[in-house]
Amino acid sequence: MNSHIDSHSDSHSEAPAAPELTIERPREGVALLCLNRPQATNALSLELQALLSGAFRALGADPEVRAIVLTGGPAVFAAGGDIKSMAGAGPIEIIARHTERVWAPIAECPKPVIAAVCGYAYGGGNELAMHCDIIVAGEGARFAQPEIRIGIMPGIGGTQRLVRAVGKFHAMRLLLTGQPVSARDAFQMGLVSSVVPDEQVLAEALAMAATIAAMPPLAVQQIKEVVLAGMDAPLEVALMLERKANQILFASRDQKEGMAAFVEKRSPLFEGR
Repeated sequence: MNSHIDSHSDSHSEAPAAPELTIERPREGVALLCLNRPQATNALSLELQALLSGAFRALGADPEVRAIVLTGGPAVFAAGGDIKSMAGAGPIEIIARHTERVWAPIAECPKPVIAAVCGYAYGGGNELAMHCDIIVAGEGARFAQPEIRIGIMPGIGGTQRLVRAVGKFHAMRLLLTGQPVSARDAFQMGLVSSVVPDEQVLAEALAMAATIAAMPPLAVQQIKEVVLAGMDAPLEVALMLERKANQILFASRDQKEGMAAFVEKRSPLFEGR
């Protein structure tokens, strides 16, 4: 099943503009989102951000979707925000954009999200990748938070998610110099999950998504929820969240099926119930 979302809906006689965001279903249980603004290196315009927000809201509520892959294609992930739309803006206009509401469906998506990153993931592009749960990077990928070089700072979680991912000292270097790091360096500091040849990035991400999609959905969702909720909680509180979620899963049919299949040495069939 293939579909697309486009911010241009008028019915002029000329050929319709290419969709800025495409959605495909390449494998059972897997949705593939692809940023499609190659002429602007996938810069995250206000329109594209709104499309991403709506797509994640819809996919998060779709019971047929068990894992999501987000990519910018083989050349670039996303080379930052749309600077032209910000250059003349004042603080009140920036406040009125309420980017925290736009990005909330991405941050709060209950389904696992894998970023497949080739080329640049700069500024908002790196922040978008950090909203995901797993980052598969190509050997030629590069990551940066260069906002300081144009007189601003990250505003979609770059300071907070980055320090949680790589620690204070790596984060400060990236944030205060604006300089990019290679995929290998990003892997060493804990920013990405794995590094593969550029031409294998999407295939690797889709294979991983298919593996996750075959897992019991309730367990997948509980793991994601507990990991994210527990990251900033005191250890004892986080451990309590883990125990309760584990206990609740024993009420599911998938737990019975998974353990029965293990004992009977057969493949389980998980229903998400």
